[in-house]
Amino acid sequence: MSEPLPQSVLFCCDHNAVRSPMAEGLMKKFYGEGTYVQSVGVKNDMEIDGFSVAVCEEMGVELGRHRSRSFDEMEQWGDDLSSFDLVIALSPASQRRALELTRYFHLDVEYWPILDPTGLGETRNDKLVQYRKARDQIVGRLTDRWGGPREKTCPTS
Repeated sequence: MSEPLPQSVLFCCDHNAVRSPMAEGLMKKFYGEGTYVQSVGVKNDMEIDGFSVAVCEEMGVELGRHRSRSFDEMEQWGDDLSSFDLVIALSPASQRRALELTRYFHLDVEYWPILDPTGLGETRNDKLVQYRKARDQIVGRLTDRWGGPREKTCPTS
């Protein structure tokens, strides 16, 4: 039995360039606009990863316009961490940062150990295989938690 969707979710990872933007895009695609979904990184020192864009595009999720941002920038841009119902960390470093930032709020922080595909694989095709694994882990966690997609989506590879 799947849980009801929260009103707002923040996904976080190390750079907001690979895993957290994928999770943000997939959640929006699967569950529509009823939940406010954002993503951040511990640091903002990279643009959206092209392989992340490519493997999400295979599922009809457009990430090309994503702009990476850090926890600090999120607050500067007016998204208060305390306004989120749930923070989902996709890397150990982002989990530590989220717990540090939320210790004064009543806020749930969950850790989903999602593969970091960066640096894995030699060829373009090998790299795509690793990024698909990370994407599919996120899809699995989303559907385990909140059930199947509520909108029409393309099948996963």
